[in-house]
Amino acid sequence: MSLSKRLLSLSFRGLFVLVAPLLVACTLTPVYSENSAAKANLQLAYAQPVNRLEQIVYQDLAFRLGGSDSETAVLASVSVVSSIRAVAASTTVNPNKPYDVTLTGTLTLTVRDGSNAEPITLIRRATASYTQNGQVGADASAEIGATEQAAHALAESLRLAVLATMSR
Repeated sequence: MSLSKRLLSLSFRGLFVLVAPLLVACTLTPVYSENSAAKANLQLAYAQPVNRLEQIVYQDLAFRLGGSDSETAVLASVSVVSSIRAVAASTTVNPNKPYDVTLTGTLTLTVRDGSNAEPITLIRRATASYTQNGQVGADASAEIGATEQAAHALAESLRLAVLATMSR
């Protein structure tokens, strides 16, 4: 082995010995990890859902952020509004018609500890696509599935907004 190859090898080993302890000290905790779901217990109280979409959002938020029955816990109230629109169809004869369902969720966090803190309002949107082809049962199932998929996406978006807001 030549002298330059030995020096190169020793320099890489030396660099590794210096950098390895620094890397061991680093830890990454992604927002989407399972551990964050267990650790992020914000002790929120949730209002009662008015419809199925709000129920999905409340259940997802309670699962991910935790819940509380305390009278002084921050009250989370969700309002979900849905809209369906046909996506521009092609000029060819096609029995399949694409649609988008968009959910707009408004989450209001109200402090109930006796302080005069202003409620925090977070608004997020989620969209899911589906296709109708003229079969009544399949069309209804596709719409329901897309709407529920959008509700889960909306809940995740609201959860991240809550985490960002509460971390300030």
